[in-house]
Amino acid sequence: MTFATDEIRFDSSGLVPVVTQDAESGEVLMVAWSNKEALEETVRTGQLIFFSRSRNRLWKKGETSGNTMRVIEMKIDCDGDTLLALVEPAGPACHTGERTCFFRSLWGEGGNDCTFWGQLWRLLQERRHAPVEKSYTARLLSEGPSRIAQKVGEEGVETALAVALGDREGTRYEAADLLYHLLVALISLDLKPVDVLRELRMRHRKSPE
Repeated sequence: MTFATDEIRFDSSGLVPVVTQDAESGEVLMVAWSNKEALEETVRTGQLIFFSRSRNRLWKKGETSGNTMRVIEMKIDCDGDTLLALVEPAGPACHTGERTCFFRSLWGEGGNDCTFWGQLWRLLQERRHAPVEKSYTARLLSEGPSRIAQKVGEEGVETALAVALGDREGTRYEAADLLYHLLVALISLDLKPVDVLRELRMRHRKSPE
């Protein structure tokens, strides 16, 4: 990982805000500050390093909690004065124990459906280790790829039938079943949703203009 710090517009204190986002789920995890030295250490170690304004020193995210963040990519905004760090977190980002610092809504019961795919993926990975008598996911995984493939096929047919009939509610319901079983299928073969997205992105790049 490399990037040119001379493209960054640091403020009068030599700092720049860094928005941290889960590279897999898309969840915004936290916002902190970095200076040039912190960014250079981030590049050197591959771990997210910030600058603490209260302690006036560099600090590695997770240096006491163990909840480190491996940097996958670092982006810069159009004005050059804000960075976006795409990371692989090793645990909760928030000091409260919540996965993200942005777990409270100012507008009531706001949903976060746009990142639920990633949240569901993490939950299913946890469920694979649950007792089979308590978890359908664990039981399905214990039955092996052939059984999972059968379920994907069944749900695919049911989804296709709902689409063919123009049944919007039925399509929504069956598509949810299909997507769930597709995720379980990926887990059974040690694949991740990001692997599928990478394949789609590669195809998109190869497609004619």
